[in-house]
Amino acid sequence: MEDKPSLLLSFHTEIKQESLDSDCNSGAQCGLVDSEMASVKMEDCSPTLGLNVNISEDEAMSNIGESISKDASADVDAFLISAEQPQEDYKEKNSHHCSHCGIRFLFKSMLRRHMNIHTEEKPYPCSDCGKGFCQLGHLKVHQRIHTGEKPYSCSDCGKGFCRLYTLKVHQRIHTGEKPYSCSDCGKGFISTSRLAEHQRVHTREKPYFCSDCGRGFCQLGQLKVHQRIHTGEKPFSCSDCGKGFCQFDHLKVHMRIHTGEKPYSCSDCGKGFSDSRNLKVHQRVHTGEKPYSCFNCGKCFSQFSGLKFHQHVHTGEKPYSCSDCGKSFVKLSYLTKHQRVHTSETFPPF
Repeated sequence: MEDKPSLLLSFHTEIKQESLDSDCNSGAQCGLVDSEMASVKMEDCSPTLGLNVNISEDEAMSNIGESISKDASADVDAFLISAEQPQEDYKEKNSHHCSHCGIRFLFKSMLRRHMNIHTEEKPYPCSDCGKGFCQLGHLKVHQRIHTGEKPYSCSDCGKGFCRLYTLKVHQRIHTGEKPYSCSDCGKGFISTSRLAEHQRVHTREKPYFCSDCGRGFCQLGQLKVHQRIHTGEKPFSCSDCGKGFCQFDHLKVHMRIHTGEKPYSCSDCGKGFSDSRNLKVHQRVHTGEKPYSCFNCGKCFSQFSGLKFHQHVHTGEKPYSCSDCGKSFVKLSYLTKHQRVHTSETFPPF
């Protein structure tokens, strides 16, 4: 009896946590609907597993269980059938096609599970937070967030990760590898999600909007930081004076007040600054640059605060008023000097 043609079964062993490449447009790449499991790429698939076509579904799953680790088997996404051209007629009769993306599956049950990606059905909910997932393997990986399990650790710095792919991306920090580059400016990135965020600088796309003021942002992280302005949240506090900040970078700059550190120095006069932004403003003294101009009279200023103060001349606005006599001033420093009249404090000599 002549042997039936063999079919190669290819399976995914790793789920990539990236926000790019999430569409199922070909058999080589199938994206996941869930944002945490947004990309599965064939380039990182394990070697194909040869199975005879007359194997039963139970035997197939048993063989797969012996061939891959327990963790990998939990993350198996789909089984793709690949055969040579002469076997095309045989495949047509003995495989199940996805009507959305055209991927073939050996068993109908595998196709049914795959269809959850397209229908957005999420039959596997997390018992801790209620979040739903389209596949059981994705739920198991997600549950590590709640259990704190991080089975993958970096050999260079010891940092732990709950997903193997996240570790792979992290290791590029140590190796310096940046395989994804921007077609506009050539800048390299360690992941496609970082590249996608960067490209919004060129496209000016701002998909994340603040529900309070409507301001747009190109990164979700930027929006979250901005929202602290409205909520008043300041999660970072100074250990010396207790002052709170909404961003860690702002705390770092503030700490230099206490340490006296001034890592940024002017190349023209040598003056030091604790913040690079202050140095940039200072350098305009030497360059003569005045990027802020008054739309009323055209007068230019090196700092935005100078322009803002100047505009009070045109508007007549005096936002700072004395609590003792009610007199108003255009500048806070003018109000401070005025208040010495009431406290009998003498003015310093000019």
